[in-house]
Amino acid sequence: MSKWIRQIHRWVSIAFTLCVVANFVAMAMGDGQPPAWVTYSPLPPLAFLLFTGLYLFVLPYLRRGGAARVGG
Repeated sequence: MSKWIRQIHRWVSIAFTLCVVANFVAMAMGDGQPPAWVTYSPLPPLAFLLFTGLYLFVLPYLRRGGAARVGG
């Protein structure tokens, strides 16, 4: 399960990076503010990265805590 989450996290991070780059390109090429959908397009991948990143961060502590309880 964690292998899939790690892989999805990597691919979503690529999508997030592309959204941010597109946002900067739209700001540089246009006169003024880009459309709202361009401005807010990085937010859904960012929210997903938050949750998957927190899971991946906590995962080693959960494994270590479970092993300590079983062996202890």
